[in-house]
Amino acid sequence: MSSTLTGLATHQEDIRKSRFVAVAMPVKTPAQALRFFADHSVADATHNCWAYRIGDDYRFNDDGEPGGTAGRPILQAIEGQQCDQVAVLVVRWFGGIKLGPGGLIRAYGGVAAQCLRLAPKVEIVDEVEVDCRCVFSDMALVQSRLAAFDARVVDESFDGRGVRWRLAVPRSQADTLRETFINLTRGAGHWALVETPPDAAPEV
Repeated sequence: MSSTLTGLATHQEDIRKSRFVAVAMPVKTPAQALRFFADHSVADATHNCWAYRIGDDYRFNDDGEPGGTAGRPILQAIEGQQCDQVAVLVVRWFGGIKLGPGGLIRAYGGVAAQCLRLAPKVEIVDEVEVDCRCVFSDMALVQSRLAAFDARVVDESFDGRGVRWRLAVPRSQADTLRETFINLTRGAGHWALVETPPDAAPEV
């Protein structure tokens, strides 16, 4: 089971007079990852190298370091820690001693891996979002059953007829919860999966 971070994480090491600072963040989309790198890169640092993995989508950048010595080791650290939906930036200030290709790979990969190793994590649950509505007389009964399906209320609103919920439901539970919802509302409730555009996914 893959995991992601619960929030921003950092880790710093000095390696042969060069300073390396890793900053990691959970992300939902490539656009979020690139914004994170832009926001946390340090203009006066020697290199700002990074990688992200979001499902099957990944990218990495060496930012002027020899090819394959920075971005790829950061990506391998993400994979080695069994992380997903994660972006990692490693900032380097050169201290005057060249590390060589092997030293760079160990430094970038090691600092990134330690940052992820120490960071608080949570298992990733594959969720779908559902838009559902029911009348007030069914509301309490439906609401009492949501926890049994690990469903979360993301948004709630009311009108003259009843309640409208936006639910986040584990994909593995969605069909069973739909059947339960239909039964509880005697077929009168509304239930529809929500299609979320990739770059419109909510921030963690």
